Amino acid sequence: MILELAKMQGLGNDFVVIDGVRQDPGLTAERVRALADRRFGVGCDQVLVLAPTDRAETDFAYRIFNADGGEVEQCGNGMRCLARFARETGLSSANTLRLTGAGGDVEAVFEDGDRIAVDMGVPALDGAAIPLTEAGEWIQRPLAVAGREWSVTAVSMGNPHCVVEVPGVEDAPLESLGPALEHHRLFPHRANVELVQVLGPDRLRVRVWERGTGVTLACGTGACAAQVAARLWGRSEETAEVILDGGALTVSWSGRGAPVRMVGPAELVFWARLPAWPSHRPGSPAKGTAGTGYAL
Repeated sequence: MILELAKMQGLGNDFVVIDGVRQDPGLTAERVRALADRRFGVGCDQVLVLAPTDRAETDFAYRIFNADGGEVEQCGNGMRCLARFARETGLSSANTLRLTGAGGDVEAVFEDGDRIAVDMGVPALDGAAIPLTEAGEWIQRPLAVAGREWSVTAVSMGNPHCVVEVPGVEDAPLESLGPALEHHRLFPHRANVELVQVLGPDRLRVRVWERGTGVTLACGTGACAAQVAARLWGRSEETAEVILDGGALTVSWSGRGAPVRMVGPAELVFWARLPAWPSHRPGSPAKGTAGTGYAL
C-alpha cells in the first residue's frame, strides 16, 4: 500500500495530514504512533485525516489522532491545515470550507496572504458539556494539584481545556503541572492545559500541554480557550493576540453564546509517499509510546 500524505504545521504545531477522500488510510492506534514517532516515523503532534462527509451542509469530515494514538475531538491549528490541504490537493478551490467531526462543525475562510480564519463555534462552560465530574461551571475555582492550589477555569472548544492564570509562563512548571492537570479526576476525558499570563487587555502569553501529546509549540483550541477564560476573568478585550511558543494567533470572542473566531497561518512542509506502513520497533518511545521503524 502506498500512503500519500503531507507534513504541515501551524505555528510549529505539526501534523501528518492524510487524504481520506481518495484513499483509505487504514489507521489504527499503532499506525498513528508509528507515523508520529519523531525518530522512526514522520514525526508530528497529531495525525489529521480529511474524509468524505455524508452531510450536504458540510464539505468534508475530519478525524484527529494524538501522538499517543488516541482519537480526539478537535484541533484549531489542525482545522487551518486541513483547509489548506484541501486546496493544495485540488479537493476544493472554495474560499470557505465547512468541516465536520467529533468536535462539531467549523468553518474555515481563506483571508489575505497565508492566513485562515476559523469559526470554532460556541465554547461550552457547563460541567456536563466539557465534561467535568462536577456539575455547573468551573471558573477561577481552586483546584489542589502538586501540593498547592491553582485557580482553574474549565472550557470546552469541542475538546476539554483546563486554563490557569500564572504571573509568568516562562517560570511556571508546565512540564509537571501539565500532566497532573491533564489526568486530574475533574476531567474524565483528560484535559488540554493552558498556562496564561495576561500581558495586557489585548495580549496573552500562553504555553500549552496537549492531552496525549505533551508540551507543544502551539494549540489553536488552547488559544481560543485561553481567550475565553481571560474574557470571563474580565482581563481581556474582545480581540486579543495570543502569543504561543511557536507564534501568535488572533482570537476574538464577544461573550457568552457567541462563537470564537481564530485567525492564523497554515503551512505545507513537504509531501511524502510511504511505500509501506511503519512496523513496530520496541524500545524507542515517542512521547511515552512504543517507537517504530519503517518496514520497506
